[in-house]
Amino acid sequence: MTETVADQPQPATEDDRSTRAAVATMYRLTDGHRTSALVATALTLVASALGLAQPLVAKQVVDASGRGQVLGPLLLLLAALFVTEAATGAMGRFVLERMGERVVRQLRHSLVGRLLRLEMREYDKHRSADLISRVTTDTTLLREVVSQALVDLVTGTLVAAGAIVLMLWIDPLLLLLVAATVAVAAVIVISLLKGIRAASERMQTSIGAIAADLERALGALPMVRVHRAEDREAARIGECVESAYSAGVRTAKLASLMSPAVELAVQGSFLIVLVIGGLRVSTDANSLGDLVAFLLYASYLALPLSSVFRAVGLIQRGMGAYQRIGQALCLPAEPARTHMPAVRPRTRVLTRPAGPQEKPALALEDLTFGYDPDRPVLRGISFTAPHRSQTALVGRSGAGKSTVFALAARFYEPDGGLLLFDGRPATELSREECRSRIAIVDQNTHVVHGTLRANITYAQPHASEAEIERVVELAQLSDVAARLPGGLSGMLGERGGTLSGGERQRVALARALLARPSLLLLDEPTSHLDAVNETALTAVMRDAAQECAVLVIAHRLSTVQHADRIVVLDRGTAVACGPHEELLATSPVYRELAAGQILRPATTRSTGPHPTHAYRPLRPGR
Repeated sequence: MTETVADQPQPATEDDRSTRAAVATMYRLTDGHRTSALVATALTLVASALGLAQPLVAKQVVDASGRGQVLGPLLLLLAALFVTEAATGAMGRFVLERMGERVVRQLRHSLVGRLLRLEMREYDKHRSADLISRVTTDTTLLREVVSQALVDLVTGTLVAAGAIVLMLWIDPLLLLLVAATVAVAAVIVISLLKGIRAASERMQTSIGAIAADLERALGALPMVRVHRAEDREAARIGECVESAYSAGVRTAKLASLMSPAVELAVQGSFLIVLVIGGLRVSTDANSLGDLVAFLLYASYLALPLSSVFRAVGLIQRGMGAYQRIGQALCLPAEPARTHMPAVRPRTRVLTRPAGPQEKPALALEDLTFGYDPDRPVLRGISFTAPHRSQTALVGRSGAGKSTVFALAARFYEPDGGLLLFDGRPATELSREECRSRIAIVDQNTHVVHGTLRANITYAQPHASEAEIERVVELAQLSDVAARLPGGLSGMLGERGGTLSGGERQRVALARALLARPSLLLLDEPTSHLDAVNETALTAVMRDAAQECAVLVIAHRLSTVQHADRIVVLDRGTAVACGPHEELLATSPVYRELAAGQILRPATTRSTGPHPTHAYRPLRPGR
């Protein structure tokens, strides 16, 4: 379902603290579901009206019994009213619960879509598990508000008003005494609502922090175990648990203070009616039937009053969850995707040699960028990555190599300069258009829970079996597929836990090659490979460079020396560019990198036969 951000929850302000504003805010959540709300309200009111009619019939039964009249028809009418009330109330409750689920479904769709499209800078500021808790825990609390509190507030108020009118008709004096008791309880409840709201907000925030810290620890569990940090992590998470506990206890304390107030209104009213009403019957001021009817209305009044008090408290608690959801929905997001046809694997590639007039696949012109505006990472960097060639980026840690990849993927926007794809400024292309041209294999290889086939075809879910087999062979995954129960349909476990680091790297490489990108970005692709597989991967990279631009971040000479050009980065600028031998002769920075063993000397390489025969090169039509 399509909605604009304006239709979504917004961060709460101080004006939202009042109960009236909170009710109005929660009511806005039912936009688009008002018909269901009206039907549910109508059914609930009908059921309540049938309930209000029962004391009048009971009064007639008592009075008729005193006069010795036939009671059968009245008893049948009373039974029919009771059964009809129960059936109507059940229908109304079902409509309410279904409406609540629909509102939550709508919110969750909006939240999931928003969180998946947030600007990358926002993920640097917020913890992912806390954002996830807004989709789960907070929306569940809002479901209770929408499916119960709002209608209970309306119907409870109307039913209470109806009962009060009938009680006024039966005995105004008794009603005055009941009203005084209820007023005292109402003052107590209202004084507690603000504290319940604040405590609920703290509890929801603490629950989000628990999820975030636990995700942090579980995501690095091997490190935690090796460094014997289980107790420290448990203590860190325990602080959040204690905070949630304290907030929960405060909420419970305030809610427990509300319970006696509600009991005062209910039990106190009942006792007053019983005592004072009994005395009035003994003095013949009222009939026994009047007392029975008034007592029934007093007991009926207790339920709607309780539901009203409970609904107001739940609405105030729900405002805490609403505020967190509103904050998430207001976080800056990337522009919405355009409707583009599904991307299928390319079956044709360009084969003409790169000419002097062909624009490079990627070009950076005087590009500047910093994750923090006051601390630039790239300082006027310029270089190109031509089609059908391999370009290597080398430099010390922090020189800006991975940042170049992040900008090429449009995860961030440059602060200055130009980023061009095939000669077109990135600003003239949508992010989706830019990303459809590239594939990335980064250091943190992403393998998701699922089958080997699902991971390989993640970017190309409609790939043919021939294409899948091609990249499985190219990435040396045949042995992995043979080892897994089910082969390509074998499960890899959470984050690829059943694979080694090198195998995860090769899965990511197969995924990238299957997409047949125009620009292939490889971030230290050989970092997890042994010597044999490293040599094999080097051959794959050369083959891939025959049909697309390959831009690789490399620390190993085995990767660098086969590149058509090497770009040397130093402190966010490109200080040299050229082939390996030329840079050794002309670039002091490059020589220093090699001498410092950041680039390993070629003499350490195996001189065995080159296993290029194990690969089928990427050719047109494949």
